[in-house]
Amino acid sequence: MWGLIPAAGLGTRIQPLAFSKELLPVGSRLCDGIERPKAVSEFVVERMLRAGVDKLCFVISPGKADIVRYYGSGIGDAQICYVVQPDAQGLCDALFRALPLVRPDEAVLVGLPDTVWFPEDGYTHLEGEVLSFLLFPVAHPELFDAVLCDDAGRVQQIQVKQEGAATHWVWGGFRLSGRVLSELHALWVERGCSDAYVGTLVNEYISRGGEVRAARAGSSYFDVGTLDGYRHAMQSLASPLAAAT
Repeated sequence: MWGLIPAAGLGTRIQPLAFSKELLPVGSRLCDGIERPKAVSEFVVERMLRAGVDKLCFVISPGKADIVRYYGSGIGDAQICYVVQPDAQGLCDALFRALPLVRPDEAVLVGLPDTVWFPEDGYTHLEGEVLSFLLFPVAHPELFDAVLCDDAGRVQQIQVKQEGAATHWVWGGFRLSGRVLSELHALWVERGCSDAYVGTLVNEYISRGGEVRAARAGSSYFDVGTLDGYRHAMQSLASPLAAAT
């Protein structure tokens, strides 16, 4: 199973930093019995590994060699590779850079490396080969991609950073097969590679009969790419409840 991690963004909302935003220290971990700072991207990596990922692909920009130095060639039993996105052209472009590596029959998890969310086993609620989103409740859905779905979990529409969003459930990660990733890529190319956001592309995929599902399995979600989100994540991780989750 692949874990795709788009890490080529400029991180303008939390600059200036002397390193890639994906390495921003958030919380801590034990290393040989010694407490060490933990990079924010480690959270999504850990959650992917917990769900069974054995191959990780970071999509990075040319200037993010520090991510390569940090993670090297592997973590635990999982191998790591890196694909370069030459210019910041949006999330769709970043994900499709990894398409040549993925076989049609392989499962793929996608996660954002500047987020912290719970529960840690969230990805395990996503099954099958269809595109399926892991949803989290947030106070300001207009800042994210709000996902409208019916009682059976079938996604009807994704509202991309829309004022007055009709739901407070937003996606924080998703699962799909290599076959579906290829289908989305073909649709993206047909549309002139104009979709920067996954949500607009998925809306077109749904309109053409594509099956998309969602699981409201998330409990908390923090976007550490903003100062406000960073503060809230640090506060949550400092609480005994978060440590036990």
